[in-house]
Amino acid sequence: MKTLRVKALLVLLAAAFSANAAPLPKPDRGGVPESKLYDYGVMGPPATPAIVSAANAGLATALPAGPYQANWNSIRKNYQPPAWFAGAKFGIFLHWGVYAVPAYHNEWYEKHMYDRDLAWHTEHFGLPEKFGYKDFIPQFTAEKFDPDAWAELFRRAGARLVMPTAQHHDNFALWDSAVTPFNAKRMGPHRDLIGDLGAAVRRAGMRFGVSNHGVENFAFVNPTAQVEARLRERHADLFDPAWADFYNVADRSPLAMSRFLSDWLARNFELIDKYQPDLLYFDNGVNLRVLDPLKERVAAYYYNRASGWGKQVSISTKWVAYAPDNDDSHQLGSIIDFEKVGTRSPSGIRPSPWMVDDTIGSTWGYTAGMRISSAASIIGKLVDTVSKGGFYLLNIAPKADGMIPDDQQRVLLGVGAWLQRYGDAIYDTHPWTRFGDGDWRFTVKGEALYAIGKAGGDNTLASLTPAVGNVTKVEVVGGESVAFSQDAAGLHLQLLPTSGAPLPVALKISGLQPR
Repeated sequence: MKTLRVKALLVLLAAAFSANAAPLPKPDRGGVPESKLYDYGVMGPPATPAIVSAANAGLATALPAGPYQANWNSIRKNYQPPAWFAGAKFGIFLHWGVYAVPAYHNEWYEKHMYDRDLAWHTEHFGLPEKFGYKDFIPQFTAEKFDPDAWAELFRRAGARLVMPTAQHHDNFALWDSAVTPFNAKRMGPHRDLIGDLGAAVRRAGMRFGVSNHGVENFAFVNPTAQVEARLRERHADLFDPAWADFYNVADRSPLAMSRFLSDWLARNFELIDKYQPDLLYFDNGVNLRVLDPLKERVAAYYYNRASGWGKQVSISTKWVAYAPDNDDSHQLGSIIDFEKVGTRSPSGIRPSPWMVDDTIGSTWGYTAGMRISSAASIIGKLVDTVSKGGFYLLNIAPKADGMIPDDQQRVLLGVGAWLQRYGDAIYDTHPWTRFGDGDWRFTVKGEALYAIGKAGGDNTLASLTPAVGNVTKVEVVGGESVAFSQDAAGLHLQLLPTSGAPLPVALKISGLQPR
């Protein structure tokens, strides 16, 4: 009976709309003003409640047994952030996919090659009807990909979590999928990249997450009118029937959108079941309020599965995706994520849990000539994030052949060396009553207050007056004691003249009994 009802609903939806119907209505943007859509990255499909209802009905997979039902009240009642997340503090994100083959502009190559970057693409690869985005897939070989070497690098970098993009906006799945034929096992590398990396990461003692940006694919590629006319006339590339479900350009009818969203559900369920991720991450495309029934269902499915596994897991999303009242401080079943330190991340202490994803270089995916940040810059952003109660997720960009460039590796190892010495001031800490004092940042663990900053000559922490407590001892984490004095002007530290050193020092301050 359920199958008949699903078919009937899809028939009604198809009858109500056609591929040649009037333009779809604008979606509910979840309270984001029109002028801010780009800032918040709301790029999901312009669905309606009817389309979402059909998508939900189009996948008959039942919820696993467990306490969660697919509604906000049940998620609110049952969800607890995983205990491990609070102390982990640092992880590795990876943008790796087909877009690393052209390695031009950024990881949105597929979007731009049919309009803004058309001339560059044509010069280097030919017209899209001769060489489309799909034709990069055989060149995404990953022949030098060594998952154990990657995992060892990330472990030495001090990461506690590793999370690759299992699928980016381009709709290519990096796992062995029974849901979509456009996957890394059947094409390109001909191996299960997600499965291989996940196994290696867990062998190395770290947690493993997966990121799925696929919901943004339906509205991602928008060719110029001229390109569209040529490709449509020739049934080529974007309009090649064999690739229609890869590009999702030729048919953007409501019926096609409902099928796409059913497929999005199925891919998430497959990722959950095959890889038991510790974290399941969605990009901005899921922010739309109209998609709530699908998001509720994913959460209930994932958390019931995790209950059966005996694991503590979480979804992570941006802005108000899992905040149904459109207040981003009221997350239900999700750890909120902010993109880029200093751009949208909190300017002060924010109640945990939260994290910020940041990039090691000038682009998220690998591009030729990308600029790479220094280890000192990355450490500074890590420290600032942790002092405010957050988790720092650093993105790296491997090449199409599976190599992580040497300059990125050097930065990771530099961060790891710093954490090897000063990690006690980072891992398993929480914020103090204030996050910083000038250029110094504070964290707390037990009865110790940590101050992290660049040492050089006399240093005064003006906030640490006798009014907050009497300091009894100051020492470099893992090292020597530091001479100090304390008065109404603050805590005066007599440090070695190391102002020219690029990396901060972490100090352990005793006697204040911080909370």
